[in-house]
Amino acid sequence: MSQGTQTQNNGPAQAVRHSFTLTDNETGESWELPTLHGTIGPKVIDIRKLYSQTGAFTYDPGFTSTGSCSSEITYIDGEAGVLLHRGYAIADLAENTDFMDVCYLLLHGELPSPEEKEQFDGDITRHTMLHEQLVRFYSGFMRSAHPMAIMVGVVGALSAFYHDSTDINDPMQRMVAAHRLIAKMPTIGAYAYKYSLGQPFVQPHNSLAYSENVLRLMFAVPTQDYEISPVLARAIDRILILHADHEQNAST
Repeated sequence: MSQGTQTQNNGPAQAVRHSFTLTDNETGESWELPTLHGTIGPKVIDIRKLYSQTGAFTYDPGFTSTGSCSSEITYIDGEAGVLLHRGYAIADLAENTDFMDVCYLLLHGELPSPEEKEQFDGDITRHTMLHEQLVRFYSGFMRSAHPMAIMVGVVGALSAFYHDSTDINDPMQRMVAAHRLIAKMPTIGAYAYKYSLGQPFVQPHNSLAYSENVLRLMFAVPTQDYEISPVLARAIDRILILHADHEQNAST
């Protein structure tokens, strides 16, 4: 079980008949705490009513023994070396899919058909460029600034430029916002790197695969052709697959 992250995979936890009994040795009072079981991983003691029933909190620094939510997206057990996305083992995904497949899987729950993959690829590539005024944000940062700090600033400004996808209650707007983030993050990250070097920005190219565009954006320069290494592109793709769901602090 991922400590402090998700406790279940492929469906919300469901209550079963098993329970634990908590006893206050000072007063002799006891409380029955139900357990929850996911499709994988250890059982979980449901303590949501603990405070209202007992007046006591739990003390668990770092959530070392606490699952903070149930997840239909990811299951991770770092000690056992297990990582599942929507029930698929990460090794199988890395071997047999690409990053766009995994993005679709995380968003929709299933791997795409060839037709769905083609449509999804098109939905992503049409959003790869940045608004020209957003690009000007970079000139406001020190060139020595940490790239993550620059990326946080630029991503935070996206909603000021793309007003049509800010309603969190609208499923379509949420999906458009997700597509834009997937599409624009390589551009945003690469521009932070290019800015630190004082090099000109390179535009993404829609004829390239996602990982190929990452390499082009990062390392191409206008004065010469850039030859993309298939080995490096595949390596980037697998790295992205491994980190596609960065647990609940960033996604779930």
